[in-house]
Amino acid sequence: MTTSNPKKLRGMAAVEFGLVLPILVLLVFGIAEFGIAFYREGVLAGAVREGARRGIVATTPRATTAQIQQKVTDYLNGVGWDPGAAVVAVTRAGGASGSPLTVRATYPTSFAVLTKLMPGLGGLAVDGAGNATLQVQIVMQLE
Repeated sequence: MTTSNPKKLRGMAAVEFGLVLPILVLLVFGIAEFGIAFYREGVLAGAVREGARRGIVATTPRATTAQIQQKVTDYLNGVGWDPGAAVVAVTRAGGASGSPLTVRATYPTSFAVLTKLMPGLGGLAVDGAGNATLQVQIVMQLE
């Protein structure tokens, strides 16, 4: 009958830990960056939603494209983002009741791990340096 050497088992555990550690670190950073990506997309969606809401409310006169864009940039400024980095496009502002109003915004962002591993993830347009562009579009009917 043979007995195992405890020193050999300790060495085996170190090797196993060394093999598993990179995967574990990648998993933890991936989870954190997914959370950051969802947060950023939610903030941009909130800004676009506020702009669209400003545009669809039945007022006389109706909100102009510039007023809708200003509402989006005010929201982004309020949460501490650089509103000058956002590109906001409005389609059919000031139309008739029942017609659709489209507000679209893009905002540059970057991630350390996520975009390098999974380019083109979700609504992210990614370049080779890991810089991404968040894109959100909201369509609402004019009141």
